Amino acid sequence: MPLDLSQTGPRPERVTAHEAHQRLEHARDSRLAQLRALDESVQSADDRLMSAQREAIQRVLKEIDKAFTRVDDGSYGTCLGCSTPVPLERLEILPYTRFCVACQRRAAA
Repeated sequence: MPLDLSQTGPRPERVTAHEAHQRLEHARDSRLAQLRALDESVQSADDRLMSAQREAIQRVLKEIDKAFTRVDDGSYGTCLGCSTPVPLERLEILPYTRFCVACQRRAAA
């Protein structure tokens, strides 16, 4: 299989609105599928764990909705803590993130 050289060139510093929408839609679809799987599963002995998982997924879904708003208003990809661009690699992993790594650590502390 030949090497795809289109992936080895310089990468843009920012994510386009279209790319952001695609990543966010994928993240939302994944979380909704997880919620459906939880809802369809047989009640387990540890309902607290299921409830905690459901709450965590719902929190992420809210973050995804907020990220869609940031895409629409043009602030997507800018750290809400320090106003610097969030690294593209971070947005690829967590497309709904609001913070760069340093500001996320401060927010979590």
